[in-house]
Amino acid sequence: MLQIFSVTFPFFALVLCGYLAATRRMLPLEAIPGLNGFVLFFALPCMLFRFGAATPIAQLLDGTLVVLYLLCALAIVGLTIALTLNERIRWNDASFGALVAAFPNTGFMGVPLLVALLGAQAAGPTILTILLDMVVTTSLCIALSRLDAADQHGMAIAARKALAGMLVNPLPWSILLGAAASAASLKLPGPVDKTIALLAEAASPVALFTIGAVIARSQKLAADKRASGQGTPDSRDYILVALIKLLVHPLLVLAVASGARYLGVPIEPFTITVMVLVAALPSASNVSMLAERYGADNGRVARIILVSTVVAFFTFSGAVALMR
Repeated sequence: MLQIFSVTFPFFALVLCGYLAATRRMLPLEAIPGLNGFVLFFALPCMLFRFGAATPIAQLLDGTLVVLYLLCALAIVGLTIALTLNERIRWNDASFGALVAAFPNTGFMGVPLLVALLGAQAAGPTILTILLDMVVTTSLCIALSRLDAADQHGMAIAARKALAGMLVNPLPWSILLGAAASAASLKLPGPVDKTIALLAEAASPVALFTIGAVIARSQKLAADKRASGQGTPDSRDYILVALIKLLVHPLLVLAVASGARYLGVPIEPFTITVMVLVAALPSASNVSMLAERYGADNGRVARIILVSTVVAFFTFSGAVALMR
């Protein structure tokens, strides 16, 4: 277990550094969107491209993983909405709560962490789950969030807008370009490859630092809302969702994938391990920004992300110990 902690500790420590830097104003809150922009538009796409280009194309076209992972993600979305939808938490808040329960922090944290734990062969299944969560799970939850005002914004319109948003997101494109480079055995010119490598090497530390800063910023915005008399959060509204993310999601993936393998579905034990550990990651920090954009309770979403990130230091390490 100490060996596992020696790998996971630096990743979570960088998240803590970002959180402390933002809360103590060593990093101005106004600078956080710029920091996030560097990760989203420059460093992380380069990292995903390099992993995609170095991964055999067959690993990026794993239909079994696609079906099983999406089945579990949709089940988590449905379960979370069923358990949280009430008179206070309507479709908008319930849907973003479901998204934060089903969408792991795979891009900012999962890819470098799982590669460090399991080796470079973990990159293929991991980046495939990113593509599924960004395109399918996110679009579905955004569409569901519009049900509170279905007469003005129907689900179909919301889904189309969500998909349109994905088209300008560089992460899916970097994965697809990496897959194309892998299929074509493409080698970039030396200076271009070196530039991409430098940006890719910056992705992991800056992304982890940014996670903490984004959480701190979201908490500050939520505190400002409470100070203006917009309500005090109930711990039941976010602890349950964090537990679904950290416990129910990975256990469901383990049960479904293991059951499928037992029934003869062709899926490798290593792929199951990667899927389970992806599901055991804390909630994706970018959901906080999506919730803010669509008018959901960003304070609740921020608390889910914060709780899941803190507790995941122990639960994720435990999952690694069990799966290895």
